[in-house]
Amino acid sequence: MAGKRIGYGKVILFGEHFVVYGLPAIASAISNITVAEVEETQITDEFIPGLELIDNRPCVEGYKIKKRGEMERSFDLMFKFLKIDLQKTPLKITLSGNLKCASGIGASAALTSSVARALNEHFSFGLNDDQINEVSYEGEKGAAGTPSGIDNTCSTYGGMLTFTKNLEGFPNKIDLLEIKEPLKIVLASTGITQETKEVVADVKAEREKDPDKYVEIFEEYKRVYISGLEALKKGDINKVGKSMNKNQELLRQINVSCDEIEKIVSIALENGALGAKLTGTGRGGLVICLVPDETTQEKVTKAVSEAGFEATKTELGKVV
Repeated sequence: MAGKRIGYGKVILFGEHFVVYGLPAIASAISNITVAEVEETQITDEFIPGLELIDNRPCVEGYKIKKRGEMERSFDLMFKFLKIDLQKTPLKITLSGNLKCASGIGASAALTSSVARALNEHFSFGLNDDQINEVSYEGEKGAAGTPSGIDNTCSTYGGMLTFTKNLEGFPNKIDLLEIKEPLKIVLASTGITQETKEVVADVKAEREKDPDKYVEIFEEYKRVYISGLEALKKGDINKVGKSMNKNQELLRQINVSCDEIEKIVSIALENGALGAKLTGTGRGGLVICLVPDETTQEKVTKAVSEAGFEATKTELGKVV
C-alpha cells in the first residue's frame, strides 16, 4: 500500500545554536508543509541504491544540489533505523507540498518527519508521534551531525513549543507554549543555502578555542530567553521584539550572521518591525521579522522585496 504523510516547516524564535548545548529554545511550526508519498516500485532512476526519489518541493536556487549529500545520509539513517531493506523492497518516494525549502525553515526536518510518517503508514509499523519523532531525529543526523532535536520536534508535533535538549541522553524537555494571539511575521530569504552540519561544527570549534567567551554569551542568552518567554506568555510583542534583537546580537558574536542577513534586519527595523533575527542555521537562510499589525507586515514585505530578497507574510503560534 502507499503511505502519504506531512511534516511542518518551522522557525526558531529564540535559541538556534545555543540549544545544542542544553540551553532552552522557543520554536514554532508554520502552516507550510512537506508531503511525502511512499510506494513500492521497479527502480528506473536511483537516488541511492533501492530508492527512486521524485522531489517536487519548491526551493531556493541551488538548494537541492547543496543538500543532496544531507538527503542521502538522512534517508540511509532512517532506513537503517527502521530496518528497511531496499534491496528486498525497492521504494519510490515522492516529495511535494507548499513549504519552500531554504536554510532556516526546517526543510530537512519536514522531509524526515513526512517520510517517517509515510514509511510508517506504508509498512504498517504502528508508530505513535513520539516514535515518529525518534525516526525523524535519526534522519536529522544526516543534516546536522548532532542535531538539537528542535527541528524534528516542531515538524512532527506542530504548534509553538519550548525545548531543552538533555545532554545526558535522557528524554528532551518539550512543553507546548500557548500564546494569546498568533504573531504576525515576515519571513525573508537571503537566497543562500548552508549545510547545517558545517555551521554547527564551526561554532563548536570556536567555543573550544575561547570557552570563556562562550560562557558569557550563554549566560546572556539565558536572560534573553527568560525575557522572551515571559513576553510571549503576556502577549507583550514589543518586548518579544526587543528580545529577538538581543538574540540576534548574540548570534553575531558567535559568527553565524552574514551581510545579507544584516541587510534584511536593518530594512525590517527601519520599516517598523519590532524585532528581526536570523532563524535556523544562519550565514544565509532566513530572517524572521516580527511586526505589530498587517499594515506594517505589508510595508516590511514590500521593502524587503524591493531590496531584492524574497519575502513571505505568515503567522506563528497556530497551525492551519
